[in-house]
Amino acid sequence: MQNNEIVHHRVKITPITYFPGQTTEMHCHRRGQLVYAVSGIMDVSAHNKLWRIPPQRAVWIPPQTAHSMMAHGTVELRTLYTDPETVSERFCISPIMISVSPLLRELVLRGIDGDSQIDRIKEQVSALALTELELLLQESQGSLDYTLPLPSGNDKRLAQICSAILRDPGHPYGLEEWAQKVFTSRRTLARRFQAEFGMSFLNWRQQVRLVAALSRLDQGDPVTVIANDLGYETPASFSLMFRKLTGRSPSSYASVAHSHHH
Repeated sequence: MQNNEIVHHRVKITPITYFPGQTTEMHCHRRGQLVYAVSGIMDVSAHNKLWRIPPQRAVWIPPQTAHSMMAHGTVELRTLYTDPETVSERFCISPIMISVSPLLRELVLRGIDGDSQIDRIKEQVSALALTELELLLQESQGSLDYTLPLPSGNDKRLAQICSAILRDPGHPYGLEEWAQKVFTSRRTLARRFQAEFGMSFLNWRQQVRLVAALSRLDQGDPVTVIANDLGYETPASFSLMFRKLTGRSPSSYASVAHSHHH
């Protein structure tokens, strides 16, 4: 991991390179934090939920919120920290994913590449970045929140299964095969999923596949490839699941996402 920090009034922007599979343990910051990968995909976990962040999106982590991260491939991360006073006055107090606007992206990158700038311009860039972030957080409040519930870790068998599915959302095992794998009964495993997540095994796995699909659609991957990788027999069956959970088709979601980011 490599990092350098650029500090402005009320804002600190930190560029960090994470290498494939690199993780950070659960930790928290005094400041509010926007986790934004300009390239690569990052998993962020907080409050027993997981966000999979493609380059077009970012996750807001409020002050003193415990979280961990994991890189999929090489990740060029840009983290924007804001002081707690600014957060309490202007920003939401729960973790949330936002869609990164072209303006915020340029402001974050300008803040990093700012050694030759005079202080007055740095201040203006920082102030505008905060304003744009505030607007994006407000917009995100009403949007669908595609987070994934994570196991508490109290049941090691459940944790083992969930980890395997998170690594490979297209894993073909059903409840019967997983029960055999962890030496328990299908009925016991079904009860554990319902007790842990408030949903069935199939519904939880469907959520994992949806989060994976959203991330890949954001990056422009073809629907046919995504459907196959996620274990669907046909693109039509994948599209049916996607429409049921999001209210729109994969191609419609992708076109809207790309129009927001260009």
